[in-house]
Amino acid sequence: MKCLDTYALVEIHNENPNFISYINEEFVIPNLIMAEFYSIILRDYNEKTADYLLKRFEAYVEDINLHTIIKAVKFRQANKKQNLSFFDCVGYIFAKENGMKFVTGDKEFQDQEGVEFVK
Repeated sequence: MKCLDTYALVEIHNENPNFISYINEEFVIPNLIMAEFYSIILRDYNEKTADYLLKRFEAYVEDINLHTIIKAVKFRQANKKQNLSFFDCVGYIFAKENGMKFVTGDKEFQDQEGVEFVK
């Protein structure tokens, strides 16, 4: 099972061949990651496109509990020199807690344990 981050979702939407195959694998999208992806699509396209993609991926979205969010805040603080995004930290901690690979192309996570780094 894979946990897709916002970077991966944007690349899937952009039909990057290095990411398209993830559509055919088992994956989840943390709800905060989905919210960030929605905001990017809304900003770059429009509400109709954002709503369409939300509906397309909604079945893969999983809620994140407060405990996981707090662990992500602590992880981000402990790694503040790396300038990690809050959303990425939430996705990464969620993936770790659930024994999943965290799929991203964000260079800040390239050498983290449990990350499947793709460009």
